[in-house]
Amino acid sequence: MSIRRIAFACIAAVAWLASATAAAHAFLDHAVPAVGSSVHRSPQDVRLWFTEKLEPTFSRVRVVDAQGKRVDRDDSHVDATDASVLTASLQRLAPGTYRVQWRVVSVDTHVTEGDYTFEIKD
Repeated sequence: MSIRRIAFACIAAVAWLASATAAAHAFLDHAVPAVGSSVHRSPQDVRLWFTEKLEPTFSRVRVVDAQGKRVDRDDSHVDATDASVLTASLQRLAPGTYRVQWRVVSVDTHVTEGDYTFEIKD
């Protein structure tokens, strides 16, 4: 193989890797309380881990009860020590089902959003 072909192959490989990285999105990896979980007491907060670092200015999470009433303290924020973690503190929650709704922007500017539920048992 000629040096020219090796150089071309290296450039092509780097371009392919760069485009794969640029196409990344911040997807929910795991959360506490966990997706679909049942817990026996009111958690103090919700904590969501994503697959990419988040842009703090544009990333939010909120928690609502079965009637759609907001039950978090409206203080969602990206963790200062781990930019892939989004947190919001909660009011004391009664037994019931709660929906966690999130919308995040990864540092590469891709937007993802979603929701999940968890339950607090009696």
